[in-house]
Amino acid sequence: MMVHGEIWTAKELFVYPNEYIYWSIQIVMYPFMTGLVAGAFVLSSLYHVFGIKQLKEMARFALVFSFALLFVAPLPIVLHLQHPFRGINVFMTPHFTSAIAAFGIVFFTYGAIVASELWFLYRKHFVEVALPLKEKQDKTIGEWLKFILFCTLTLGEYDISEESLKRDHKAIKILAGVGIPVACFLHGYAGFIFGSVKANALWMTPLMPVIFIMSAIVSGIALCMLTYIMTMEIRKFLASRKMTPTQRFQSKEDLKGVEVSVVRMTAKYLLFFMVFAISLELLDLIFRGYTAVKSWDVLRSVIYGRDFTDIFILQYTIGNLIPLILFLVPGLTIRRTIVGVILVLFGVFMMRWNVVIGGQAFSLSFAGYMHYHMPIIPHDWETFKEGLFGAVGVFILPFVLFWVIAKVFPVFDLKESH
Repeated sequence: MMVHGEIWTAKELFVYPNEYIYWSIQIVMYPFMTGLVAGAFVLSSLYHVFGIKQLKEMARFALVFSFALLFVAPLPIVLHLQHPFRGINVFMTPHFTSAIAAFGIVFFTYGAIVASELWFLYRKHFVEVALPLKEKQDKTIGEWLKFILFCTLTLGEYDISEESLKRDHKAIKILAGVGIPVACFLHGYAGFIFGSVKANALWMTPLMPVIFIMSAIVSGIALCMLTYIMTMEIRKFLASRKMTPTQRFQSKEDLKGVEVSVVRMTAKYLLFFMVFAISLELLDLIFRGYTAVKSWDVLRSVIYGRDFTDIFILQYTIGNLIPLILFLVPGLTIRRTIVGVILVLFGVFMMRWNVVIGGQAFSLSFAGYMHYHMPIIPHDWETFKEGLFGAVGVFILPFVLFWVIAKVFPVFDLKESH
């Protein structure tokens, strides 16, 4: 029987017989997806906690998107498990004896905070949809289903007076404030898992959780910006089909004005967190080189030799330096933003790749190396879920969920009294 990991591992020089690249693309996707969840929530909290009014529309958008991402966050690790049905044990029996086991507590706590915040934010909308349907006599099947759904979502609370909405607003602010450290912990523990592995020289650093948190915020903001721009462009297209040429131009200009102002403001915060993330990563690299512990020789051969292209060309140059220049140049345009955020997401993904795959690139013997060949064309279930198609499927799923969830939690044109 073939050992898990043998199919995509190539060995070089002296490697122990039981050593393989066990953690594959899905373990790269795992911290990447949980990072997007945390980053999107932090972006939404910039408005709710700190009152940055220019981010009001983006905050609501980011919160709904964070909720959609939340369902996909544990999926990569479940797909990676040889016995995926055992994965439910993490959620059913959470405890703090290990970092993975603690995930159950953190995940459910964070999920409860996001769901509660969404409920308080959209409660008025639920009531405004449910009440007219309640009074309507001849309801169609679709209207009955909508009525049942929105009545259930109100949780029996139909009071939308000024005083009640103020209490909702206060609850949102408290939940957003509590949610920031929980969101950071949700992703920081992924860095903690790697940073606490004493046997691996590349992972063993106390800076790992902090680096993961900072890059998570960067990736979450970048993905929210990209999705926001895509959604606005779709709205512009749909709006133009229903109007006369004059109305079409006016509507497009109005939507474009909103889009540019929101994107430019969000880009400033993205830039701020990017500088922090890059500084921490470079600090860690410099510190490793300066201290030069026993394992530094093999680490140096991986970082500056075998993985030089992945780290310095793909991650730092294409994923960090180029988008940094794109955002720093004055007069930020939508097109430049799209290129910038795609490169940022690529840079964060490469950081996860270099940590997970690069950390397994050298043998524990310090005398050999292993190479990971990701399965591109699947020929069985194992190579499908642990290959390109599995990773792409995990990345696309949140967008599908977001489209469905946005039908219940509208991210645009929501009437608010606060």
